[in-house]
Amino acid sequence: MLVFEKEIQQALHPQRYFVKPLEKRLPISELTAGVLKQIPKSKLATVMIYDDPGRAVEVGLIVPEKKDRKPAGTPKAQKHTENHEKKGAKAKDAERSNLTAFVNPYTGQLVDQFNRRQTFLYSVEMFHRFLLGGKNSIGDWVISISTLFFLIILITGVVLWWPKTKVIMKQCLKIKWSGSGKRLTHDLHIVTGFYTSIFLIVISASGLVMTFKWANSTLFFLTGSKVVAKEDIKAPLSVHQPGVTAISPDAAVVALGDKITDVENYTIRYPRDTAAVYTFNVLKKGSVELATDTYYIDQYSGKLAGSALYADKSLGQRIRGVIKPIHTGSIYGWPTQVLAFLITLVSLIFPVTGVMMWLNRTGKKNKKPVRGRGKTVVPAEAV
Repeated sequence: MLVFEKEIQQALHPQRYFVKPLEKRLPISELTAGVLKQIPKSKLATVMIYDDPGRAVEVGLIVPEKKDRKPAGTPKAQKHTENHEKKGAKAKDAERSNLTAFVNPYTGQLVDQFNRRQTFLYSVEMFHRFLLGGKNSIGDWVISISTLFFLIILITGVVLWWPKTKVIMKQCLKIKWSGSGKRLTHDLHIVTGFYTSIFLIVISASGLVMTFKWANSTLFFLTGSKVVAKEDIKAPLSVHQPGVTAISPDAAVVALGDKITDVENYTIRYPRDTAAVYTFNVLKKGSVELATDTYYIDQYSGKLAGSALYADKSLGQRIRGVIKPIHTGSIYGWPTQVLAFLITLVSLIFPVTGVMMWLNRTGKKNKKPVRGRGKTVVPAEAV
């Protein structure tokens, strides 16, 4: 389900994402001002603009959440959770929006509001990642360790399966549909495992990279790159000029010039304070999802304060930057999404056929031979 999350949302709510193109777009500052006026107490975080004239502008907002809901558990657990939330609240609010407003770029109309955390597919993702338990919960560890075991099983399974001769390999690459039930179970497990193993190894390994620090460090080690965490990436600062008013986002867009031409979309992250800069994440047309170039614009002078191009990053950084699209199958659009969907669907065969094969083997071991006169008779079904 998560492979096609965007497509599902767009199919269910086309009016939210798509608009009728007109001749002239309104200024970004006018669009955001209208949104803030219609959604009280909201704080502007980001604006995503698509090159497609038929797409709505997505405005990311930080809206104060209700405090009447207390965390479940013991009083001690509640206090710990509340303290943790207080410590991380400011940092999270400074970076993440919790509400998306969809605006018609031609009329300024607020088309819809969307909070992903309140959707069914968000619950599916939380179940997939943490068993609904949250980060560093028991559910998180169960999923993480299970994924690690799954990766080990995949690698050792390929090693055990690998035939000694080409003749045996040809036989092992086909499912014998006319065979017995046990033979069919064996072939479904082994043959489909071979064809899907390389893709499942990539999917599970990418999941581990997003979960464990040691897996992330291993990725950088194998690529000969230096480990760079998100918190280690520091944006440049604006040169504060007393009495000078900060430029508008429209002026910042103009300052970028041709750097935002021929793009799929670009996201503007607004300055958090008087010393910060405008941050632009630009996805060029034909680029892999999340393989964005980053530009920083001084909020006073409108000059380019710095940049971080995807092509200039180390191999480890480039792979880490697109590890989520690799994991979800969205890295190359529809072809890899369909492939990821089919591979993960087929993988449901393994736990079923694996348990069946294990039961067959344990059943044989438990059966005792029947002793006749002077000889041991082995039941035919055990042969």
